[in-house]
Amino acid sequence: MSWIVLIVAGIFEVVWAVGLKYTDGFSKLLPSMVTACAMIVSFVLLGIAARGLPIGTAYAVWTGIGTAGTVIAGIYLFHESRDWGRVCCILFILAGVAGLKILSR
Repeated sequence: MSWIVLIVAGIFEVVWAVGLKYTDGFSKLLPSMVTACAMIVSFVLLGIAARGLPIGTAYAVWTGIGTAGTVIAGIYLFHESRDWGRVCCILFILAGVAGLKILSR
């Protein structure tokens, strides 16, 4: 169950990271509120997941999901570069996240 909570926390991390782009420096109320709520939910879920997982693993997986998800969202939502170097780096991050899950008890 901790892994599912951690994955959801990572998804909320992507939501708030992408949301930052829409807040326009926190000058737009609705995007700012959605972003702030996603931040809170993401941190709370990370804390819950950390009860059943080693904190180093939980934090690394959480940031890995957030990083890879935010890069992928940036490619699709903001037309950021899709060059092979970026794609390879995302694959390395995902491989690291998978490795941590496999090696966790």
